[in-house]
Amino acid sequence: MKRVLEENLIYEILSVVEEIPKGSVATYGQIAKLIGRDKNARLVGKVLSMAEYYGEYPCHRVVNHAGRLAPGWIEQGDLLRNEGIPLKDETHVDLKKCQWQLLF
Repeated sequence: MKRVLEENLIYEILSVVEEIPKGSVATYGQIAKLIGRDKNARLVGKVLSMAEYYGEYPCHRVVNHAGRLAPGWIEQGDLLRNEGIPLKDETHVDLKKCQWQLLF
C-alpha cells in the first residue's frame, strides 16, 4: 500500500521553505531538522517536487548537503544567480557563503 503524505506535514515543510531569506539557501537536511525529522531529507525533497500544487514557494533556495542543485531543474541556477547567490560551478552553490544560518 502506498503511503500518502499528510497535508499538515507538507505545509510544515513549505512554511520553512517560505522563510528562507532571499540571497540564502538551505539544505534538505536542514529543513528536515527544523521540522523535527532529522533523518527525512528525502521526504523534504519529495514534498518540494510537488510544491507547485500548493502555491508559490522559493523551492529554488533548497539544495543538497553538498550545495548541489536539483538535477534536471535547469532554471534553478538562474533563479539563484538572480538573487545574488554565488555558484562554485554550474551545479553547486557555495554553502560557506550563502547557507541560511539558524540557531538550532
